[in-house]
Amino acid sequence: MTLAEVVSGNAAPTVTSDMKLEVVVIPVSDVDRAKAFYGRIGWRLDADFAVDESFRVVQFTPPGSPASVHFGIGLTSAKPDAASTTYLVVSDIETARAELLAKGVEVSEVFHRAGPGQPPIQGRDPEGRSYVSFATFNDPDRNTWLMQEITNRFPGRVDADATSFVSLADLAGALRRAAAAHGKHEERDGGRHDENWPDWYAEYIVAEYKGKTLPL
Repeated sequence: MTLAEVVSGNAAPTVTSDMKLEVVVIPVSDVDRAKAFYGRIGWRLDADFAVDESFRVVQFTPPGSPASVHFGIGLTSAKPDAASTTYLVVSDIETARAELLAKGVEVSEVFHRAGPGQPPIQGRDPEGRSYVSFATFNDPDRNTWLMQEITNRFPGRVDADATSFVSLADLAGALRRAAAAHGKHEERDGGRHDENWPDWYAEYIVAEYKGKTLPL
């Protein structure tokens, strides 16, 4: 394979090993304070290992996330607040924001962008488009988390041979969206009950997950 082939995009595809993002390290100034914060907002505590006064690692996993965060002592030379705009994907931005507010976390108002690089506009995207609506919050060290609402992925962003949900909340959200779309489907069909609704739901959920054309 030549460099010219790689640059032109004509190189034959190669099979590569899976490389799954497992852990993101965030810097904190007070480990116990950070541990209390992430526990309070409902993240799962997986580990708290202290070897001595120079090394300690705490691991938390956000609800429904396949990846985790590490913080502690002796893990990074980055200064607290250096973790800027780390993304957290949610299926319902307003619900996620309300849950954090109920736990005493300061969360920004929901905002959206008309397009990439465009200035923020107050409120959730009126069209409910995926990838467009956001809200932010900080941990006690001013590390910033950016919540992004994603209800369906762009084509090619997920494994074409797999459809999976990492939490009950994500699956429930997909079912609710399918139910709403199916109600409109029945209206277009003269209001007749669709006996094959399970098949329609399945087709809709898989198409939405993979970023394909949704059934009508």
